[in-house]
Amino acid sequence: MVFVHGFGCDQNMWRLMAPHFAETHTCILLDLVGSGKSDLSAYDPGKYATLHGYASDLCEVLAAVTAAPAICVGHSVSAMIGLLANLRSPDQFLAQVMVGPSPCYINDGDYVGGFTRADIDSLLQTMEANYLGWSSNMAPAIMGAPGQPELGVELTNSFCRTDPEIARQFARATFLSDFRAELPRLQAPTLVLQCSDDIIAPRSVGEYMRRTIPNCTLRVIENVGHCPHLSAPSASTAAMEQFIAGL
Repeated sequence: MVFVHGFGCDQNMWRLMAPHFAETHTCILLDLVGSGKSDLSAYDPGKYATLHGYASDLCEVLAAVTAAPAICVGHSVSAMIGLLANLRSPDQFLAQVMVGPSPCYINDGDYVGGFTRADIDSLLQTMEANYLGWSSNMAPAIMGAPGQPELGVELTNSFCRTDPEIARQFARATFLSDFRAELPRLQAPTLVLQCSDDIIAPRSVGEYMRRTIPNCTLRVIENVGHCPHLSAPSASTAAMEQFIAGL
């Protein structure tokens, strides 16, 4: 199993889940280039202007570590990185687990991604002007988990540790992307794990993905926020176990 963190995070975000699966699987945790303890000198603005650069890295890491196909567990934007990596090199993947995914954040006709283009433009402009201020305001809202305020503080600190320029480019690659056309191409069994109340990936997105990915299971966890692997780890683990047992 390979665990890939979301925007502004690092591999430590899987600490409540990965040890459980390590009892039965070889678990690989990595920091995306520009995040966590990754080598910042490896960051190439051209390569990472789109999510395809990160998908290439994921395939490279797997090739270096194992010849066996992996279950990719990707949070938020890394669910789409996992999708792209799977399409790039399908033999490297057994299945996809997508935690709080969204193939497109911007509303488009009947598709409800949760944001207007003006919303996203405003978000990116605020990040450009004051990244640390944006992080302090947005991280607690993204985390949700009203009964666990310490998790909002943790996410804020994680956002603030990220290099602002790298974070801004990663945000543009994330929030302006549209991978809806790629979803029908994914043949691997896929679990979409979604929270019942998520300001980043609304329920409409999960339903869209369930309809569009050929072999897709949607599980909704009763949880407020975008990070159920931290705020509802037991429910998330149980849903993943049930999915994996059916592979």
